[in-house]
Amino acid sequence: MEWLIVLATAGAVLLLAVYALSGAHERAEARHSLARIDGYHVEGSQGHVDSPLLERAVDPVKERLTETARKYTPAGYADKIRHKLVLAGSPKRIDVDQFLVFKLLGAVSGPLWFLLVFGLLGMSGGVAIIATGLLWVSAFALPDVMVARRIEARQLDIRRQLPQVLDLLTISVEAGLGFDQAVERTSAAVPGALSEEFTRMLQEMRIGASRADALRALDTRTDVLELRSFVLAMLQADTFGVSIARILRTQADEMRLRRRQAAQELGQKAVVKMLPPMVFCIFPAFFVVILGPAAINISQALGN
Repeated sequence: MEWLIVLATAGAVLLLAVYALSGAHERAEARHSLARIDGYHVEGSQGHVDSPLLERAVDPVKERLTETARKYTPAGYADKIRHKLVLAGSPKRIDVDQFLVFKLLGAVSGPLWFLLVFGLLGMSGGVAIIATGLLWVSAFALPDVMVARRIEARQLDIRRQLPQVLDLLTISVEAGLGFDQAVERTSAAVPGALSEEFTRMLQEMRIGASRADALRALDTRTDVLELRSFVLAMLQADTFGVSIARILRTQADEMRLRRRQAAQELGQKAVVKMLPPMVFCIFPAFFVVILGPAAINISQALGN
């Protein structure tokens, strides 16, 4: 019974911290927006009193966890996480501080997994130690894994959209539109991660950034090899005065060729990936079905 009480308390604290990190920021922004719309601004202690009771309880916990995570974070690590979040599309539900707090919670979650494995599940011995270690490492690495998967999915989405987007850009430019107008129309016609990045590039150009700087920023935010090739080609076109329509046509043909080669590569890898399940799963069952009756007959004949 004592194990269950300790485990429930630790789980409640963990859930409280997760709730504080995931929901408090969004609710605060919504409340401030409503206050601006109504012409009413909450200031001082009155705003603190008007806050929900749960939010007032978890805000100090959130701030303390954020300070602790910042204190024990190595130098430069926060910048790397910020860059990864940019590559992941800057998710609205998580920022650098929340990511660091999740890492901190994973790092100190060892006693929780110890109580779970040894207390609630009743395991013991080396298996329990290994299970506790795996759960501990998984909890610590979970934020990195989730962000890495988000980056991989977003980059794959950009690679898939790039040939179609380049075709539309080529058609628009050859029809007489300027490059900026063609990008704007294409972004509106093809929704997705690549269109969002092109829209952000246009916004940067409208507030004063040069096309070259906006294209370099686009490459930094995506880190996709195929898109980097397009950016370099556009930079060279701006530098040497080459026709943009010709550059876009060449890039579109090259992207289709790369896509075809990638599909062929995946098809060749599929043959190799099919060997382990065939050898260890299909062939044994096949041999049992074919040779099983013969083995039974032979054993009966020898027994007689």
